[in-house]
Amino acid sequence: MAVEKGSAFLLKVGNGAVPVVYTTVAGMRTTQLSINGEAVAVTSKDSGGWRDLLAGAGVRSVSVSAAGVFTGAAAEVRIRGSALVGRIDDYRLTFEGGEMMTGRFLVTRLDYAGDYNGERSYTLALESSGAVVAA
Repeated sequence: MAVEKGSAFLLKVGNGAVPVVYTTVAGMRTTQLSINGEAVAVTSKDSGGWRDLLAGAGVRSVSVSAAGVFTGAAAEVRIRGSALVGRIDDYRLTFEGGEMMTGRFLVTRLDYAGDYNGERSYTLALESSGAVVAA
């Protein structure tokens, strides 16, 4: 696997139309992805003292966190609107190697910060709702 630039890890938000058109969220400085899984134990006395897990069971989710500089881009405005009304929206994560992950996410946190005479920055957190598909 080749080394990839962090700047090529992009967060995109859908426009709410069918078919969905994705726009890159501008001003991103950091983006993080976590794939989470909940294990279902099926350990019995026949397990020989070792824990056994049931494959394919449990709850899976994807969490995304990002931070950047507010630019007023349309994608940022859409995210803020989704956060205010609790709308689940389409998002896509793209990577330098051409891989993508697409799914529906809820904005669970959106913070703005700024200091006098400085840039206005933001951080956001997304949680998946339904399947996230890798392509």
